[in-house]
Amino acid sequence: MDHSLRRLYEDLRSIAVAVVYPPGEDRDLLVEQLKRIGCRIHLHWPFPDCPPAGADVVFFLVSQCGQNSAAWSASEAEATLIALSDYETPTTLKQLLKTNAHGVLTRPFRSAGILSTLVLARSAKLFQNRQQNKIDKLEGTIKARRVIEKAIRALMDNQRVDEREAYEHMRSRATRLRVSVAEVAAMIVEASEAMEKLGLGGASARAPGTAEKTKGDPT
Repeated sequence: MDHSLRRLYEDLRSIAVAVVYPPGEDRDLLVEQLKRIGCRIHLHWPFPDCPPAGADVVFFLVSQCGQNSAAWSASEAEATLIALSDYETPTTLKQLLKTNAHGVLTRPFRSAGILSTLVLARSAKLFQNRQQNKIDKLEGTIKARRVIEKAIRALMDNQRVDEREAYEHMRSRATRLRVSVAEVAAMIVEASEAMEKLGLGGASARAPGTAEKTKGDPT
């Protein structure tokens, strides 16, 4: 067995699974199979407004009656969401699309399909998390770059240095303070904006001195 698959399968034996489904034979079959896998089961009914807290996986009913499942979205939930569908009608499919569930089981439930659905859904959730982490890091990098560029312009404007000197100034300060260049840049931007509000930054700060020099210039 592949190492990553084995790790994913072993992980299933320790996860907390919430089952949001009305009592009956279908729920009993699902719960029995999940217990065989080794999952810790928590039953919920009637349908809660939000996905149960503390669950790693949530199996939940998606009904063509338009119950609260439509308000649940995988993008807003920390748990893996697996929809339990009674019918494959256009209304039910619309509900499924709204939830962005990581997996789906359709009645009649069969024990043979629960494990594979659980494994695939967990894998999809992990992939989604990795992709989101990459997006967050990329957005953070872009944001930091913009702050650094803004700080460079502030230093060039107020300290009369070129772009290279401005960046080297921030880098040396970052090394000295043991922080990132982006953090130093944020300090500079914040200070520059505060000075501008007081009329002491940028061109407005140099204008009086320039005027005095021009006034006292014999030429």
